[in-house]
Amino acid sequence: MDDVAAMLDELAGEIARCDKCRLAATRTQTVPGEGPVGARVMLIGEGPGEQEDLSGRPFVGAAGQLLTRLLHEAGLERSDVFITNLVKCRPPGNRVPAPDEMAACRPYLDAQIALLNPRFVCLLGRPATQALMDPTAAISKVHGVPQERDGMVYVPLYHPAAALHQASLADTLVADMRRLGQLLRSAL
Repeated sequence: MDDVAAMLDELAGEIARCDKCRLAATRTQTVPGEGPVGARVMLIGEGPGEQEDLSGRPFVGAAGQLLTRLLHEAGLERSDVFITNLVKCRPPGNRVPAPDEMAACRPYLDAQIALLNPRFVCLLGRPATQALMDPTAAISKVHGVPQERDGMVYVPLYHPAAALHQASLADTLVADMRRLGQLLRSAL
């Protein structure tokens, strides 16, 4: 575990020095991700927002506060999971990361997944679902439906920010998180 923690710290240092895409020019700081080395659950969003860019921590703004409440629905605490994003720098105006930006950051994400080897990977929103599960997936069709691949269970979910912008999705997100909790309990 200490070796994994050291490798994650080294990776965070590489991310902090990264200038592989245009996002490096506009960031305040990088947001590599956070959570325990032994996390069985990893959550992957699309990219840091303004609050995350200022703090250097993922999901600390309004969507992050909602995510913390949603984790409770699954019987999890934020401290139980590793949280990161497809890209480690804030896209200007909180836009969806461009394909070349996601490609530039992908080796960092792949390294995090390999180092942590989580049992469950929750894909928050369409960009994460398409990047890691199915490039043609419609989140409205695949949300809450787990898929096992390479010894990991991928669970696509609506992004918490979607529920903030479209209140009708809140109940769906809560139901999906409860289903995730049942899945986690059955895997014990």
